[in-house]
Amino acid sequence: MNGLMLPIGFILIGASLMLALLGLGVAVIMPGTDRWSRRFFTVYFSILALYVSFSLAEEISYMRPEMRAAQNIILYLNTLLPAALLLMMTVYLLHCCGENRYCSPLFRIEAVLGGIFFIMLNIAPFSTWFYYVSAKNQFCRGPLYLLMLAFLDLMMVTNLVGVIRLRSRLSKRYYLAFLVGMLPMAIAMFIHFFVPVFELLAIGTVTCALSMFALILSDQIEQDLRQQREIANQRAGIMVLQMRPHFIYNTMMSIYYLCKQNPDLAQQITLDFTTYLRKNFTAIASEEPIPFSAELEHTRAYLSVEQAQFADSLFVDYDTPHIDFRIPPLTLQPIVENAVKHGMDQDSEPLHILIRTRRTDSGSEIVVEDTGPGYEPDDNGDPGIALKNIQQRLEMMCYGSLTIKSGEGGGTVVTVTIPFSSGCS
Repeated sequence: MNGLMLPIGFILIGASLMLALLGLGVAVIMPGTDRWSRRFFTVYFSILALYVSFSLAEEISYMRPEMRAAQNIILYLNTLLPAALLLMMTVYLLHCCGENRYCSPLFRIEAVLGGIFFIMLNIAPFSTWFYYVSAKNQFCRGPLYLLMLAFLDLMMVTNLVGVIRLRSRLSKRYYLAFLVGMLPMAIAMFIHFFVPVFELLAIGTVTCALSMFALILSDQIEQDLRQQREIANQRAGIMVLQMRPHFIYNTMMSIYYLCKQNPDLAQQITLDFTTYLRKNFTAIASEEPIPFSAELEHTRAYLSVEQAQFADSLFVDYDTPHIDFRIPPLTLQPIVENAVKHGMDQDSEPLHILIRTRRTDSGSEIVVEDTGPGYEPDDNGDPGIALKNIQQRLEMMCYGSLTIKSGEGGGTVVTVTIPFSSGCS
């Protein structure tokens, strides 16, 4: 290596160090990952930061003769750390595939290659066979330098072969992440085999690691969001399965008595109740947003059953000119059911509910107003479980929002907003 360090070399290594420290910082606080992966990347980027720091110290040492005594130590560590990173890459690959590394042929091959490389590296400071620093303070390759380097290259090639062999056990994004993390570094190491490119090797190692890290992090966050969505859907399913027993009981009893008193009305309630049940159970199986018209039909069926039982106590008005958008299943109906549940009181004034929709400049809006006793959050200031579940599913499935407030003249106003950017409006 040339003792005269070009400014571009300092810039490249400085950039590499900044990127390594950035990766370390994100690894320490990164969300959406398991503890093992967080610890792995924390250690991985710590070693990367050390590797780049020693690369910088090595370059400075060639310009400062007084650091000559420390050069052998710096060279030793700066050659050892890339091998450690390659072995860590093998460990992470096997972890992602669910293999026990101690029983894996891939890990054993890497360990043997790394062991031979380590032996040669420990001989290097005491001989000129592999490398040495000349009297002019320059790095020089010894006659066996390429042999030592070949074992490092073989470790990289073995990892690449392992990734390709195990690709069926990796997700597409993980497979791409490993290739992005290894291929460019393998090319840089191959070039370094013939021409010293320490600066490019350092920045290539760090940028490749960051690329792999970004892909894996995004995949894990996506998996975490998918799990949250599944949990929210399961909660919705449980809500359906735990329909208010007294509502079902009252409906069936109403149908029973109306069969003699008013057969036509009994028939209509049976039809509405059947529609309500069908929509409820269909919602359990739905994992994607549904047309608002379907949710509105579900809500109408529910309210028709309630109105048949409380003809003089429940009044509903609809102002829904805008229905050309999609919402998560079980959004409007539970909001309305919540209004009936908390607002219905036969000893007080009749409950009036207004359901309206409109198209805004930013998306679609649903408003449910009632004349009940008003909104009362829980002790933590949060809405009830049912509304909180709706809130979570709106955010995850449509990037929407739900707000609750007391009406100006009493009662409660619930507003659902779905932005155009979500693809639902």
